[in-house]
Amino acid sequence: MTRKPALLIIDMQNDFASTHAVLPVAGAQAVITPLTQLLSLFREKQLPIFHIVRVHEPDGSDVEWFRAEMFKDKPFAVRGSHGAAVINELTPLPGEHLIEKVRMSAFIGTTLDLMLRTLGVNVVVVGGIQTPNCIRTTIFDAMAYNYVTILVDDATGAQTKEIHEANVLDMKNIGVKILNTADVAPWLDSL
Repeated sequence: MTRKPALLIIDMQNDFASTHAVLPVAGAQAVITPLTQLLSLFREKQLPIFHIVRVHEPDGSDVEWFRAEMFKDKPFAVRGSHGAAVINELTPLPGEHLIEKVRMSAFIGTTLDLMLRTLGVNVVVVGGIQTPNCIRTTIFDAMAYNYVTILVDDATGAQTKEIHEANVLDMKNIGVKILNTADVAPWLDSL
């Protein structure tokens, strides 16, 4: 079977990953450089790139029930705001896809699966933040949808190293291939 990969960059938005984040993820800054390297690689190889962003209505009507109170006090990823935008270092280029989501998984309530299948993609390469939440749920759903799924370990971050490592082990144990950024180019060349 011919393999066609796409890159999924998850939640690398100003409200979570910038130096002035409203809800900063401690591991976000460390993954920016690996993600820029992955972006360059996928751009060079002219492979599909998806920037997945969490976006909410200003009134919070689409926020999960367990985050509703927090959103009232500290709105995050509000549609049209600077905070909801992808950080400058990873700004999407024309031809790259921007998928908005309101839940953790990039597949829930979005056109991601349809777009991937339309493009003939059967392998997803995933990076971004944060490992136990949006990364993990997206990866588990990708596996459920039968995509070959790659987690780029050093391009994925969480609040702590221990949380990240425990979740990576769980993903590895369900068949997710774990690579580092430096290993992605040779892996792509082997497809």
